[in-house]
Amino acid sequence: MHQLITILGSTGSIGTNSLDVVSQHPDHFKIFALTANVQYEVLANQCLRHKPRFAVMIEPKAAQKLKSLLQSNGSSTEVLCGAEDLNKVAQEPTVDAVIAGIVGSIGLRSTMAAVESGKKVLLANKESLVMAGRLFKQAVARSGCILLPIDSEHNGIFQCLQDNFEIGLKQNQIKLTLPASGGPFRGWNRKKMADVTPKEACAHPNWKMGRKISVDSATLMNKGLEVIEASFLFDIPADLIDVVIHPQSVIHAFVHFADGSTLAHMGIPDMRVPIAHALAWPKRIKSGVKTLDLSLMSDLQFSSPDHENFPSLKIAYEALSYGGDATTILNAANETAVGAFLSSRIKFTQISEIVRETLTNSVISNLETLEEVEESDSRARSVSSQIIEAIAK
Repeated sequence: MHQLITILGSTGSIGTNSLDVVSQHPDHFKIFALTANVQYEVLANQCLRHKPRFAVMIEPKAAQKLKSLLQSNGSSTEVLCGAEDLNKVAQEPTVDAVIAGIVGSIGLRSTMAAVESGKKVLLANKESLVMAGRLFKQAVARSGCILLPIDSEHNGIFQCLQDNFEIGLKQNQIKLTLPASGGPFRGWNRKKMADVTPKEACAHPNWKMGRKISVDSATLMNKGLEVIEASFLFDIPADLIDVVIHPQSVIHAFVHFADGSTLAHMGIPDMRVPIAHALAWPKRIKSGVKTLDLSLMSDLQFSSPDHENFPSLKIAYEALSYGGDATTILNAANETAVGAFLSSRIKFTQISEIVRETLTNSVISNLETLEEVEESDSRARSVSSQIIEAIAK
């Protein structure tokens, strides 16, 4: 019996790696729907190979081009368009698992739709928790959704905690450490980073990722977002979550216990490992990744984060401590600033400055609905855009 899979964001790095794992197990998994924003040619090739029942594109013109391409190749995949249809395939009753691989705030609604329908949800869209952590976890509890993280760090924590989480949490015996590679500018000062280009910022030394998340990794904001995600995901306060710089990206998570024990999750830095784990959970399947060769691991390095030259991580911790919609504001400001940097309107070092100024100029409030989350997101984008306009003049 096949498990039916929907992949939200199939043309990104999470989506393509998920399809690679799925294709290795044709007797276990079948694709129900694939979705994308504008990359219709990539999605067309995926549809021709994996033959989903539906393909959803957010952008109407791209949807028309996809439909023409598929028809000309004799594909029976039905093309849908828009946010409503995206939510529809996320909630489809016959689907067993939804892979939430859309990057950024645009993935919030569809990820929440999958959660509310009680699916098994493989979560890579960390923004869902960063923007609406409390509401998101409430929806998980109401629906009975099986929530499995596929960020490498959070998946590593999940694996380390499977037999220890409830006991350790109740006794306040758990602390977490999230490793960070340090990105392409590890060891640089802000003066040296002032003139880096988007191409340089996107050249991550270990992971193959999209442009936005690559820039976040370079500023260390991605690790800040992961701290926020871990806090909501595992119900652990920020003061029990540390970050360590680990350039080799071989250890993906540490879990510390009161008796002095530390469990670590290790593996080659390849997203197919956590994806395969979550797809098959609680069983195990092959991911296509080789087992770690410990004989080659003689020079693993660890150091403390450089908060002075990479302030984004500290700003994320501060936002989490503020409560309310501070992390929603943080995420919106960061997405806006990273977009401005990728379009060469601001400098790399100005990203963190814009995020901090946006938080400073915003009123923190509590959020009770997704509509209020989106309103907060919109206000923060407006504030950060005004700051960027002033800088770019």
